Amino acid sequence: MSFLRPSALYYFLISYPSLRWMPCQSWGFLRWPGLDGFMRLLVVFLLWSMLSEIRFIPSSSMCPTLRVGDRIIVEKASYYIRSPALNDIVTFWNPTQPPGDTEKNVFIKRIVGKAGDFVEVNNGLLYVNGIAQKEDFIAGPPKYVSKLTYVPEGHVYVLGDNRNNSYDSHYWGPLPIKNIIGRYVTCCHRPPNN
Repeated sequence: MSFLRPSALYYFLISYPSLRWMPCQSWGFLRWPGLDGFMRLLVVFLLWSMLSEIRFIPSSSMCPTLRVGDRIIVEKASYYIRSPALNDIVTFWNPTQPPGDTEKNVFIKRIVGKAGDFVEVNNGLLYVNGIAQKEDFIAGPPKYVSKLTYVPEGHVYVLGDNRNNSYDSHYWGPLPIKNIIGRYVTCCHRPPNN
């Protein structure tokens, strides 16, 4: 028996019909894609940049759901098709910033009330339309009291998951939907020290 001769297993794998057309057997997949492949890559890149973005979490207002230093993916397309829903985590432009300010701040909070709802925080609970909400995702019960607020048409009510350390609708009222940039999809990077 010669060790330089191919084995029976080699002949079986080469002659097996489903493996005969594998791209790795031709090595053509290693070629540079050319103009056609470059254009496809450009289209994918443009769609990605128009329909999503990566954001950095600078504060603890959404703890424990999102932590300081997390990088998240935000998609910007779904709100062209549908309205924002309860419990969506959204990024938005600061509604209290003056219109002439060139540097716009972006916030991330959770939608807890939609148009037509009455929202209030009292006795450490969030009430929407008089019903106490079960929120097992918040850092702790709110230690503040907010007055009963009506959410008008074209607005949502947003609160951070770290209710006691969040600059949100209980300070400045309902958020205009036009300020929303996009919806949180997933966390793509979490620093190891968190």
